[in-house]
Amino acid sequence: MVEQPNDKQLKYIQIMEDLKNLIFSGQVQAGEKMPSENTLSRQYQVSRQTVRKAIAILEHAGYVYVEHGRGTFCSELIKHSKNSKNIAVVTTYLSDYIFPYVIKGIDSVLSAHGYSIMLKNTKNSRTNEVKCLEELLQKDIDGMIIEPSKSQIYCRHRNLYQKLDQYQIPYVFIQGCYSQMSEKPQVIMDDCKGGYLITKYLLSLGHTKIAGVFKADDTQGLNRHKGYVMALQEAGILYDTDLVVWFHTEDRMIHPYEQIRQMVDQKMEIHAVVCYNDQIAVQAVKALKDSGLRVPEDVSVTGYDNSYIANSGGMRLTTIAHPQEQLGQMAAQLLLEIIQNGEQEVKKKKILIEPELVRGNSCSRRIKHKEKVQ
Repeated sequence: MVEQPNDKQLKYIQIMEDLKNLIFSGQVQAGEKMPSENTLSRQYQVSRQTVRKAIAILEHAGYVYVEHGRGTFCSELIKHSKNSKNIAVVTTYLSDYIFPYVIKGIDSVLSAHGYSIMLKNTKNSRTNEVKCLEELLQKDIDGMIIEPSKSQIYCRHRNLYQKLDQYQIPYVFIQGCYSQMSEKPQVIMDDCKGGYLITKYLLSLGHTKIAGVFKADDTQGLNRHKGYVMALQEAGILYDTDLVVWFHTEDRMIHPYEQIRQMVDQKMEIHAVVCYNDQIAVQAVKALKDSGLRVPEDVSVTGYDNSYIANSGGMRLTTIAHPQEQLGQMAAQLLLEIIQNGEQEVKKKKILIEPELVRGNSCSRRIKHKEKVQ
């Protein structure tokens, strides 16, 4: 049983978050009175001191203001001038993998039009995304480009996006989009086609036992898996769940590696491995080599994104090209068009980038391998 003092210590955080939700959901408007200290004290069964601690945090953050003798009132969040020349860019990561190039593309377009960018990152955390959006709603911004965190999971903070709509702050999704907001402007890769192309390429090399490693919590992973399945079905190969590994953001650094090792230890027949991205492909190569297998002589491996790590240690991954800088430029141009003309006037709100196969030396023909064995 959890100790009571810890419960009391966390109560003020719960009260603070609940009051904040009242504001962002629109249940309490600017200038309206918040629930009284006595009401909150009874509702949460805590002392008035605990309630005051929650209110003090909200007051310091600018969500509420206190008038002694009258109560606590909802503040009016910052008025957006729509001419601040500030654009918020929210990505899952900043300095890692493909993101510097995406941000470079965004900045090259926006700076040429006199805009400055405000960079935020969520580390692919929903909690961090909520914090970023709440903070940005209190800043004077003209628009936002955002990569959603764990885009495959149902979005429970849609009210914050609705608040952006209410303030007429346009936003463009990149890399993925929440299912509830599929009609919103977005610039994404055709990941289903990408997964299909790279799996079909392996099939053309004579591989039939093709393992797949995919990310479960974003739309890229789901769509790349769809393409993988389509290519197998087209070739008349039955889908084998034992050959498919699903991982999440939190276990991405160890789970794919361990699962590939386990497949080899269990003597599963594997001709090739289709990986969610280049980072995972590097793990797969290491797992296979640590298990005593050679890449590509024994097992072919493919990546996705054609990132800088696709070429390391003498190996060039066969992968799918990701026009990182171009994607950023497209997103910035789309956002500027919406700012200038309004979302309803923009004809092409969803830009789907065609994937392109990049052949490296991480794959070989299966028939050649069999001849070597014989």
